[in-house]
Amino acid sequence: MAKLQDLQKQLLSLSNPEKSEKLSSFFKTGKGQYGEGDIFIGVTMPQVRNLVKSFKTLSLESIELLLQSKEHEFRMAALLILIERYRKGTKETQKECYDLYLRNTEQINNWDLVDASAEHIVGHWLEDKAYKTEVLSKLAQSTLLWERRIAMLSTFHSIKQGKEEDALHIAFMLMKDKHDLIHKAVGWMLREVGKRCSMEAEEKFLEKNYSQMPRTMLRYAIEHFPEEKRKAYLKK
Repeated sequence: MAKLQDLQKQLLSLSNPEKSEKLSSFFKTGKGQYGEGDIFIGVTMPQVRNLVKSFKTLSLESIELLLQSKEHEFRMAALLILIERYRKGTKETQKECYDLYLRNTEQINNWDLVDASAEHIVGHWLEDKAYKTEVLSKLAQSTLLWERRIAMLSTFHSIKQGKEEDALHIAFMLMKDKHDLIHKAVGWMLREVGKRCSMEAEEKFLEKNYSQMPRTMLRYAIEHFPEEKRKAYLKK
């Protein structure tokens, strides 16, 4: 565990009280907010990314321990290293990384943690699996906000391959979700479907569902539409 302890010490050495306060406010850690109780020590994302370069060979056991940390930046470091282990691992190692990820979703508990990791591990692993729809649908039906966001963001992998089916399926499932972070995630992925897969597919989905979509979701989805078309959707 020497490497793990070294990483923790180096992260703590970069802590900054002023940045901690700003990050805590930005990621809504106050009582009743989505990030309630999350602890930031004030290490920036570029600093975390730079530091973990020296810890790419951290064991999966140590990564999981790090992911259990109360400090947000420790959990981000764990996920970034896990992604690297997944990318360079054998199929067996990739399955271990995927399993580790899904049994620790309660620790992947803010939108930046989800957005930095879901597509690279869950999305990639499920791409050619027969049980992909079953897993994503189960996550989308979860009572845990972060699992629902993981379901949506995991589809970014297939979107980048030019395949919109998974994203549209999960977007439809999450259409009536009550949380703003899900509205933004769904709208974002729909926008990416139009950009990377098919504008026709996105518009077909919107024509069928725009009247049921929360306003934030719709705004995100049509953000890059031509001005006239965007205004027309908002007036419907």
